[in-house]
This record gives sequence, C-alpha cells and structure tokens, in this order.
Amino acid sequence: MRNKSRLYILSLFALFIASCFGVDRALTPVAEAGTETTGDGTQLAPIELPAGYGADGGWIQIYFTNPQSPLASQKTGGIDGPLADAIDSAKLSVDVAIYSLSLNSVRDALLRAHDRGARVRLVMESDNLDRADPQKLKDAGIPILGDRREGLMHNKFTIIDGSEVWVGGMNYTDSGAYEDNNVLIRIRSVKMAENYTKEFEEMFVEDRFGDNVLAETPNPRVTIDGTPVDTYFSPDDGAQAILHDILNEARESIYFMAFSFTSDSLGEAIRARAAEGVTVAGVMDEEQVKSNQGTEFDPFRQAGLDVYMDGNAGQMHHKIIVVDESIVVVGSYNFTNSAESRNDENLTAIYNDSIAAFFIEEFKRVYGAAK
Repeated sequence: MRNKSRLYILSLFALFIASCFGVDRALTPVAEAGTETTGDGTQLAPIELPAGYGADGGWIQIYFTNPQSPLASQKTGGIDGPLADAIDSAKLSVDVAIYSLSLNSVRDALLRAHDRGARVRLVMESDNLDRADPQKLKDAGIPILGDRREGLMHNKFTIIDGSEVWVGGMNYTDSGAYEDNNVLIRIRSVKMAENYTKEFEEMFVEDRFGDNVLAETPNPRVTIDGTPVDTYFSPDDGAQAILHDILNEARESIYFMAFSFTSDSLGEAIRARAAEGVTVAGVMDEEQVKSNQGTEFDPFRQAGLDVYMDGNAGQMHHKIIVVDESIVVVGSYNFTNSAESRNDENLTAIYNDSIAAFFIEEFKRVYGAAK
C-alpha cells in the first residue's frame, strides 16, 4: 500500500513536470516536444530514442536505457548509438576508461576513429581484457592498459577531442545498454574534459591506480550556463565525505537508485535525515540485496523507509541520488566501502532543478516497477 501511495505522489509530480515542459510523459518517456529554456538558460527537451529516452540541454544530454522497450531485445536503437556517433565525430582523440567492453557499436566506432588517424587510448579492468572486443582493438594497434590491481578499475567515461566527456554508470556492454537500468550523460565542457583527462592520464601514463593516487582534479567545480557541476574521483577525493555533506543538507527529499549499497555511514546519514522529516524513497538491485550480507536494505526497511527491490529482470545498475529535487549525484561510484577506498571511480554532482526533474522521472519509472 505504501509503495502504491508513493508511486501516486511521484506520478502527480511527473505530471506537474510534464505540464511545465509541455511534454506528455504520462504515456511514454520518448514523446517529442519543442525545446524549452529555463530561467538559467538551460535547454531541455526529450529526444527520440526507441530503446531509451533522454533529454537535450545544449551543453548536456542525458540518456536512460529502457529495458522494457520492444527494440531492447533486438539490441538496437539504444543509448550506445549516440555514444558511437560522438566517437565517429572525433577528429583528434578518444580516451576511454571502462570496466567492461562488449558493445559492437562502440568497438567499431573506436576502430574507425583509429583508422582515420585519431589517437585512441583505453584503460580497463584487467579481468575483462581478454574478452573478444578488447582483443580486436589491441589487434588493430589501439593501446589498452589494464589496472593489474586487486581493486577494480570501475570507471565508465569517455573523453572526446578534449572538449566533451561521457559519464554515468553504464558499462559498454550489451547487457548494460539493453537489459539493465543505466544512464549515460554527455557534457560539453573543456574544463570538465580537463578533469577527466587528468584522471585518465594518471592511470594510462603514470600507471597509478587505486589508492596510489593524488587529489589533482584541475577544475573541481565548473559552472556551465549557470549550472554548477562538481567532479570527484575515488579514492582521490574522499567521495564518501562529499556525499555525507550533500545528504546532510537535504531538507525536503532524498530519492536514490542503488545497484549496491553497503556503506553503513551513508545509510545512517539517510536514515538520520528521514528521522528529521525528510522524505526518503529508494530502489535497490534485487540480486545485490539478496547476495550481499552487508546491504543497507534491511536497515532502511526496518526504519520504515519506502525502499524496495527493483522489478527489472536485468540489473538495476544505477548509482544515483537526487536531493531536494535539485541536486543530482551520479557516476560509477556504488555506495560501498570498496568504491570509497579501493576502486577507481568517478562521481559528478549537478545542481540544477530542471536536470534533476529528468532523474526524478527515471526514478518514478524504476520505482513503479519495484517490488
């Protein structure tokens, strides 16, 4: 009953957002509409993605997977398409830090970029280097460096021509693009690209992974068309402390989607805000909830919070928190101690009500299917 009540409230909120943007999202998340401009100059409107959906804000594009789409089972029309198109437009360089790679679309785009003379470099998790697609890239002469460490090279980002960066929680795999709940975000910003290039070269050039790192992000906060965007890397920047600060500032609501949530301190921070009257709702991946002994799912439920296991047959792979319907935290960073202290991870915080509204829409969709 509580789940239905919360879904009803969120559905009303989605209808309100739809009316503000002139978009009918009650029936379909990929309805076409004219671009609207918000007060801070950010432009947002849905774009046509048969197996996914998203928003185009000029300097930022947001792409969500849609595993329920009929085309998803055919592995076509998904959010890997825009990424492959962007790689095809690269003139100078493509740098990729990715945990796993099996998407033919991305593999072939990287091969084409290499063939036309662009510099292509990859950093990967060593455990996934022997798979077919990385081997095809290596056979073509594209350099790939594995982390060769116990911790994971868990990043998922691509930098193109030093002027744009693709971030999010999606591995470049068939399941990641078509079976799982995932997000890709394209940010056009030279300063943001500088941040990720610094992190990439720390791994690729200096061969420094895991806790063998320094906090050297050149532009920790970038303001793009009036929107502050913060960049954090882990373990470099103490991301967990940053998340605590953001959560502790919540005054109205915390909505989260978490593939893995085992951090006691972050769980306690969310429960503390709920005890102070902040609305909390969340969705966690069912397989992770049932397989991880240290999951925060039971403590959330015992505290009476509206937190549920996902209803997707694939993975609910998001690592997303939306605070006060105005701050979005998103990246490769699962809410775990491994992400904080061992793995190579990235985290982006975006401060914009209109952008947050699209993540609320995704939350509503995932929450509505939750168990």
